[in-house]
Amino acid sequence: MKPSVVIVSPANAKANNGNWHTAARWARFLSRDYAVNVVQQWTVKDPSPDVMLALHARRSAESMVQFRKVRATGGLILALTGTDVYGDIHTDEAAQRSLEIADQLILLQPNAMLELPQALRRKCATLFQSATTLTAGARSLRHFNIVQVGHLRVEKDPFTPITALRKLPASSKVRLTQIGTALDAHHADTLAVVLQHEQRLRWLGGLSRAQTRQHIKRAHLLVIASKMEGGANVIVEAITAGTPVIASHISGNIGMLGEDYPGFFPFGDTQACAALMHRAETDPRFMTQLTVACFDRAKLFAPEREAAAIRVSVQQII
Repeated sequence: MKPSVVIVSPANAKANNGNWHTAARWARFLSRDYAVNVVQQWTVKDPSPDVMLALHARRSAESMVQFRKVRATGGLILALTGTDVYGDIHTDEAAQRSLEIADQLILLQPNAMLELPQALRRKCATLFQSATTLTAGARSLRHFNIVQVGHLRVEKDPFTPITALRKLPASSKVRLTQIGTALDAHHADTLAVVLQHEQRLRWLGGLSRAQTRQHIKRAHLLVIASKMEGGANVIVEAITAGTPVIASHISGNIGMLGEDYPGFFPFGDTQACAALMHRAETDPRFMTQLTVACFDRAKLFAPEREAAAIRVSVQQII
C-alpha cells in the first residue's frame, strides 16, 4: 500500500486560481508514489495521512493544528503563498503558529526567505513551480497584444496596466486583454466603466487554464502588476510559452525573474508601465532582451524539476 498524503488547499477547482493549480499539479506529481487526497480542510475525524502538505499559513492553520493532535512531530509541510509571505505571517497569530509547527516550509521563489525569521530559515526549501512548454503561437501583425491574467482584486493591481493604456500615444497598436473574474462589485463596476471608453481593452472574464495558456502564447507580452506575489504561476506559464514579461518590481516577481531582469516597472506606476509597453511595442532590441532573459529562466520552470523537488520534500518528511 502506498503511503498517504493529504494536500490541504483552501482554494478549490471552482476558484481556478494559482493556489488551486499548484495543489492539483503537486497531487499529480506525487500520485506516482503516494495515495494523494486534496481537501479544503482536514480534521481528526478524517483518515490520518502519513504526510500533510498545506497551502496557506493562515487559511490552513486549523487543519495543521488538527494534524498535530494526531501526530505531535513530523509529517507536516507548509507551502507559503504570496499573502502568507508578504502579509499574514507578519501580523496573524494563526499564520505564525503554522510556521512554528510545520516541519518544512516550501517557498515558491528565493526572495521569500528574506521575510522569515532567521530561526525558521533552516527548515525552508525553495521550489519553483512549472508548466509544460508550449510552441509559441501565431502573433498578430496588426496589433501588439498584451495579456494580463488574474482575478481582479487589490493584490493583483489590475488597473495599473489598464490605466497605462491612456498614456500610450495615439499611434500605438497596443491592445490589452484582461483574463480573470472580478471578485467584488467595486472591481466589476470600475472595469465596466473603463470598457465603455477604452477601445484598447477587452475583458474575457474567467477562463480555463488551457484557454488562458492559448491566449498567453499568442500574446506579444504578458504584464503582471501585482502588489504581492509568492511566486506567480502566470510568469511560469508565459515564459514556458515563449511570451516575454513585464512586471512590477516587487520581491516575489524579482525572485521569479531575477534582480537584473530588464522588464520591471515600479509598483503602481502607470507612466512607467505605459513606457515599458510602448518600448516593447516599438523597440525590437528591447523585445529581444526580454525574450532572451525569459528563455534563460525557462529551465527553472521545467515540470520534471518541480516534480523531483516536491517528491524530495515529501520523502524527507514522511
